[in-house]
Amino acid sequence: MKHVFLASILAGALALPVYAADYTIIAPANPGGGWDQTARSMQTVMQQEGISGNVQVQNVPGAGGTIGLAQFASQQKGNPNALLVGGYVMVGAILTNNSPVSLKDVTPIARLTGEYEAIVVPASSEIQTMKDLVEALKKDPGAVSWAGGSAGGTDHIAVGLIAKAAGVDPTKINYIAYSGGGEALAVILGSQVTAGISGYGEFESQVKAGTLRLLAVSSAERIEGIDAPTLKESGVDVVVENWRMVAAAPGLTDEQKTAVEADVEKLAKSAGWQEVLKTKGWQDTYLAGDAFEEQLAKDISATETVLKDIGLVK
Repeated sequence: MKHVFLASILAGALALPVYAADYTIIAPANPGGGWDQTARSMQTVMQQEGISGNVQVQNVPGAGGTIGLAQFASQQKGNPNALLVGGYVMVGAILTNNSPVSLKDVTPIARLTGEYEAIVVPASSEIQTMKDLVEALKKDPGAVSWAGGSAGGTDHIAVGLIAKAAGVDPTKINYIAYSGGGEALAVILGSQVTAGISGYGEFESQVKAGTLRLLAVSSAERIEGIDAPTLKESGVDVVVENWRMVAAAPGLTDEQKTAVEADVEKLAKSAGWQEVLKTKGWQDTYLAGDAFEEQLAKDISATETVLKDIGLVK
């Protein structure tokens, strides 16, 4: 009986799911934003899919993610159970804030999602097309005001690239940065600015309601379900994607890094994650390993060039 009892316990233990790790995910922004949504979506899916038994999310907002980045790099060294969400906006913030800590101080794991920029005007605007907006920009750059997210972020970079492609001095653009999407949306709807720029998801309900006119999106090709031309179709040779990534702590062993990479890959390829992408309207841009590190280096270099053109980095 004793052997049977022990065998039963052992069989029960073997039947329990084996979790790779309990994770804490740092979202270096306030609740509700893109990084926070990414972290909490990861939390839900990793637990639902049995990738991790317990996932916690902590918000560490400020300075385009660089406060959370610095805290993560200094406090989590060698911790294989800590993850950090970041992305394109953080790349710009590191440069514009002259941050002493960069993405070289953490362990990049994978790019997870992408979201294209949308350019909108109030429905009452005389501007009907992207070509109209570009003509106005060429005529008097300062008279065209743009509402978007943080200075040096994806929205700001996109406007700088649009100006450059149109033959306009990027340092002359009249870009007004807002910390929250709600603030920017209010001034756009109130016709207090010429145009607005952000991820399409920020404007979708107003576009469908007819209160905003969608002029163009920054994708390479038209996006299914979105009735708007690309910037390229509109004569502006610009493609911009606001991507989001996940990084691990610095100082991990090769075995620890491999284990984290395996868990993130399970997440990215799970049915639960694919459903999140569909629901949120995020593009699946999963890229990992050496390919991601190479692309990240290219993105950092290109961002530095654009920010110098705009005049935000010397």
